Amino acid sequence: MAEKNGKRAISRELIWECALLILIFGLGIILFNHARIFFSGILGALTLYILLRKPAFRLAEKTGRPALSATLIVIAVVLFIIVPLSLLVWFIISKLQQVNWNTNDIIAPAMQVIGIVKEKTGIDLISEKNIAFAAGKLTAFGQSIIGGIGDFFINILAAIIVLFFLLTGGKQMENYLSSLIPMKKINKQETIEKVNVMVKSNAIGIPLIALIQGLIAWIGYMAFGVPNAFLSAFLTGLCSIVPIVGTMVVWIPIGIYYIVLGMWGKAIGILLFGAIFISQSDNLFRFILQKKLADTHPLITIFGVVVGLQMFGFIGIIFGPLLVSLFLLFLDMFRKEYLADDEN
Repeated sequence: MAEKNGKRAISRELIWECALLILIFGLGIILFNHARIFFSGILGALTLYILLRKPAFRLAEKTGRPALSATLIVIAVVLFIIVPLSLLVWFIISKLQQVNWNTNDIIAPAMQVIGIVKEKTGIDLISEKNIAFAAGKLTAFGQSIIGGIGDFFINILAAIIVLFFLLTGGKQMENYLSSLIPMKKINKQETIEKVNVMVKSNAIGIPLIALIQGLIAWIGYMAFGVPNAFLSAFLTGLCSIVPIVGTMVVWIPIGIYYIVLGMWGKAIGILLFGAIFISQSDNLFRFILQKKLADTHPLITIFGVVVGLQMFGFIGIIFGPLLVSLFLLFLDMFRKEYLADDEN
């Protein structure tokens, strides 16, 4: 009789445990779906927290007032990171607004290239209808960038608020999250270290490489007299995060533009400069930064950026590779814990 009662108690406890887990995951999915508009801001705040947690904790110990130290850190972030970034975004958007998104102007150079190829080879590469369709998509893309300014500033505000509360209660939050991770202590520590290293590597390395490539591109574009050299250089640096093709998205079309105009010297110069200096600088500086920060396999970065951009938007360039790295880390932990041969 006692054994039956014990089984009933265990069964009831298991049912309640499963029901609670279903409730937690269900509410989590609902909250996640409705908070997606703020997700970039939340992830941005987490990135800044990981980068600034040590100086923030040291400042809190010196002042004895965590709220004051968090306020000072947030003010510094606003002044030295958010304000310059917002001004840069505003500048780029104002430049895009000044561009004449005339479909005919976009079609004309493409049709010139097609005409030259058809005249020389007799091959019609593409129909005018398809060119018009592509130009329309390009116009919609430009308009969507301009329309995204509202979401950008909403997420900036969310990042500031979340960062303040993370800095004021960071240690308690870390201890609470650590208690929820179903791992051995040594595996928890390895996971935390992996997260810290990967976030720092991507948060520092990716923007730094983009800045370096943008500067190199700006020098080249100025030397070859590219129209709107600064805007083109900014787009080149931005496209450095695009997997596989990277900066070629910008400097190859510029080279083709000069070919269409018959300026073969500038065209060859831009293409050679892009292939030798712009593209190869990515390999050089990425290799140096990986040795300094995190030695991440290129495939993890490429696949992670693709997944991250689809899941989280722009901030996914940081958290996409992190997710892939954590998946491989957990897989390796499982292998060591349960699948490794007992040879010793």
